[in-house]
Amino acid sequence: MLGPEFFSGDTVETACSVVGKYLVRRYSGLTLAARVTEAEAYVGRMDKACHAYGYRKTERTKTLFAPPGTAYVYLIYGLHCCLNFVTEPEGEPAAVLIRGLAPRYNQDIIAENRFHCKCRGMTAYQKKNFLNGPGKVCAGMNINRSLNGLPCGSPELFLCERLEDAGLPPWPGDASPLEIKIGKRVGIDYAEEAVDFPWRFYL
Repeated sequence: MLGPEFFSGDTVETACSVVGKYLVRRYSGLTLAARVTEAEAYVGRMDKACHAYGYRKTERTKTLFAPPGTAYVYLIYGLHCCLNFVTEPEGEPAAVLIRGLAPRYNQDIIAENRFHCKCRGMTAYQKKNFLNGPGKVCAGMNINRSLNGLPCGSPELFLCERLEDAGLPPWPGDASPLEIKIGKRVGIDYAEEAVDFPWRFYL
């Protein structure tokens, strides 16, 4: 699994590096795995889109000041959880948001978590919108607020370079070179000049 050293550097570079890695979730004897297809960077010291902009520390944002690799899980619209991994040295509020995944292991369980059906029962619309958003990511991977503050290296939730690193079989086709695109982040119209930061990375 990826350790603190992976997350301790520049947040924007880490967000780009996260794309193509694998998110692994273990619970109740199950193992789910998916490839990261989209991620965004948030940097508190100068980014008005970050919850801890200007080093604002509250009960909600205190996790952003934790050691690198800590899971930061928060609620949006009172309904959906979003998964982030804290970046940079402890005390620097920054994180990478996991915005999109492609399922790789136990896809039927992920589908049941999202749509209460197996993959073969999904409609075309459901397949298109399976894990293409941070709330969908958390729903499919059974990630909730109970995981907020989970330390880096915890077996319940982690990122790894290869599926084999989690004891899982490789996925055909994933060995191909990545074509990572760069764009503006999504859903931050309130963030003034930060709206234009090219801090979104996706396949």
